Amino acid sequence: MLRIKAFQGLRPTLPLVAEVACVPYDVVNREESAALAVGHPHSLLHVDRAEIDLPPEMDPYADAVYAKARANFLALQKEGALIRETEPCVYLYQQRMGRHVQVGVATVCHIEDYERDIIKKHEKTRRDKEDDRTRLIGTLSADTGPVFLTYRDSATIDAIVAEVQAEAPLYDFTAPDGIQHTVWRVPGAETFVEAFGRVPVSYVADGHHRTASAVRVGRERREANPAHTGNEDYNWFLAVLFPASQLQILPYNRAVKDLHGHAKEAFLEAVGRAFTVHPNGSPTPHRPGEIQMYLDGAWYDLVWQPAAEADPISQLDVTGLQDRLLAPLLGIDDPRTSKRIDFIGGIRGTDELVKLVDSGKAAVAFSMYPTTVEQLMAIADANQIMPPKSTWFEPKLRSGLFIHTF
Repeated sequence: MLRIKAFQGLRPTLPLVAEVACVPYDVVNREESAALAVGHPHSLLHVDRAEIDLPPEMDPYADAVYAKARANFLALQKEGALIRETEPCVYLYQQRMGRHVQVGVATVCHIEDYERDIIKKHEKTRRDKEDDRTRLIGTLSADTGPVFLTYRDSATIDAIVAEVQAEAPLYDFTAPDGIQHTVWRVPGAETFVEAFGRVPVSYVADGHHRTASAVRVGRERREANPAHTGNEDYNWFLAVLFPASQLQILPYNRAVKDLHGHAKEAFLEAVGRAFTVHPNGSPTPHRPGEIQMYLDGAWYDLVWQPAAEADPISQLDVTGLQDRLLAPLLGIDDPRTSKRIDFIGGIRGTDELVKLVDSGKAAVAFSMYPTTVEQLMAIADANQIMPPKSTWFEPKLRSGLFIHTF
């Protein structure tokens, strides 16, 4: 069963919460991070992306970057932008994006639950990205950005959440992107600890690199501590747990730079042998088994059906596209490493696909139906690894609203 606990971490002072809280480090590049941090000296981007405070030619993995991150982190505490909680707490974290609302429990989870697959994963991690976050977490002795976890809905937990939401929130602000963030503080949280103790498994929805890195740091601290007991704070990592029914997954679309030597008509003929093709398609698929293709100013509806006995991975539209079209027709054998394919988060819409093709930056683009939460959990339950760029969760969790230290 899943273990959580209250933690006595750091959080922003009320007047600065909207400035401290920032987008996750991995959804913005250096230039975007720097732009977001301009005029905001207390933004946690100065910690999570400390290279923005160093010369632009600086290697983002240089020793100086991690040293700067630690200096900036200590400065935020010294200046009073980040304050220490007076007692162990968990938090409710509500996000409102248009009509979509999701409410999670911000807490710490045990690294052994990850190691034992009580916290299940569905993605591979890249070693360079994992090394970076491992070093940052270890340098700070802190988790600054929470992992996004999900679990199958629990009426008991829903009832406890509703009780807490009847109280006044600790924080309530709307970020520049229009997403509203509301946080309730829950001291002790014994009822949450007990209720989650009856949850058999949870799933990493977003944040596989952060999870793997936190676990690596915990292992390193464990090995370096001859008096290790298992109760130390380094055995726990920061997470927000959301019920599966509340999650919103957007599609992860694809654009390919060329037709791999095919003329348009020959390419369409080959696609027709792999899919049922309908011209005059719409930009957005309406159901699983539909993929919309944009080519030479027109949309085509590609329909396919996985075999009845197909495993969870083989039932995904991204798998059907990869195995039937991207690899055999366009030569994209490994989408993780190919420089000829780009992945476009669904938050940017299908207009971005049209723009890429019409401008000549891509030859063809594919609009996908979103992977479902049920598919994600089925793949994790089967101990399978999801194809790259299969899910895009929105809204993203802000970093800095609560920080776990050890």
